[in-house]
Amino acid sequence: MVTQSRALATRDAILRGAAEVFGARGYGLASISDIATSAGLTKGALYFHFASKDELALAVIAEQHRRTMEASAAILAEGRPALESLVLLCRSLGRQLLEDPVVQAGIRLTTDVGTAEQAIVEPYEDWFRAIEELIRRAIDEGDVSERLDPGMFAHLLSPAFTGVQLVSATLTGRADLLQRIRELWIVLLPGIAADGRLDALRSLPDLVVGG
Repeated sequence: MVTQSRALATRDAILRGAAEVFGARGYGLASISDIATSAGLTKGALYFHFASKDELALAVIAEQHRRTMEASAAILAEGRPALESLVLLCRSLGRQLLEDPVVQAGIRLTTDVGTAEQAIVEPYEDWFRAIEELIRRAIDEGDVSERLDPGMFAHLLSPAFTGVQLVSATLTGRADLLQRIRELWIVLLPGIAADGRLDALRSLPDLVVGG
């Protein structure tokens, strides 16, 4: 049991070290030596847990995705209206990008085409499904226009969010990220709101920068 606990602690240290290096340098410029140093381990100890940089990058992405999905599940469990929940999911991911180095690194790696030989698609597909389901619910609840194609919107919102956070990271180190997410929703709402519902929904984007 002690050996297993120690192994788990070492693995966690490696993931934290990898997140620090990947988040700062991206996949291409990160090295195993740098990651080992950041984790406070030898390269040999690191290779005992991860056979390659690709394997380590994929582990960081998997942990990032677990954390974002866990936070999303907590929001959905609150039972709010679907469109409000979707705005809060965007706020949650934005805050994780500001506060959690593993999430920062994982998101960066999924948008880095050099991460692995095979493109990273599962996180995107999970978000597409989640957004599409929430939009379908929002249509049923009367907040979103029935003319909107839920799948089309899902394939718009997810890359739009990705673009917003990438530009925010480049220009301000994400200092303005929550405000930019708020503005994204201000622009999107008039195009998706059901007839007669826009005025009642106008305050939803403010949730992104609220407490």
